[in-house]
Amino acid sequence: MKLIKIENEQSLNNALGELVKTDSDMARVIKSVGKVNLRNREDGFQALLRAIVGQQLSVKAAAAIWAKLELAGLILEENINFCTDEKLRECGLSRQKVKYTRALVAAKIDYNELRSLTTDQVIEVLSKVSGIGRWTAEIYAMFSLNHPDVFPAGDLALQEATRILYNLKDRPKEKEMRSIAERWKPWCSVASLALWEYYAKNKNREGV
Repeated sequence: MKLIKIENEQSLNNALGELVKTDSDMARVIKSVGKVNLRNREDGFQALLRAIVGQQLSVKAAAAIWAKLELAGLILEENINFCTDEKLRECGLSRQKVKYTRALVAAKIDYNELRSLTTDQVIEVLSKVSGIGRWTAEIYAMFSLNHPDVFPAGDLALQEATRILYNLKDRPKEKEMRSIAERWKPWCSVASLALWEYYAKNKNREGV
């Protein structure tokens, strides 16, 4: 069966319409935020490198480091192969992220093949690379491959948005988040987009 992808405004709006019909809480979220935006990105090496750069950093801090890497030409695999660790560190990468960057280059991922895999298969392939955990793999499947049913349950912004939505005392943990997200299948990616907008509105900051 061909995978339906959330790759344009029409497919996004169709999925939002399905969510509204099946879940009143998500309908409330979508009405509250007014507009849910696509966040699609290019796929390939640079998309994963950017995800690694952004781990445990604010959006602003990650963007500043990426700009330095871009200026130095160090967003290309071949250039990274021939540069020193010190040069990567000068651009703002931690020692750990330098190791992760090297591991990504060494993995020699077939990015064309990833486009034809299921979400679980994508996560399995990417999670084998040092520095790429489940969250990063899920974000890649959602934003770069446009998969419709991904829910990065370990994402703190999604957890906080869900806490606000259901008026919970504490943020739900990853296991509970996956259980909650079952009600949004097969459109968990779109529910995630809506919840990130909900987080941004309630916290006045970007979630991812």
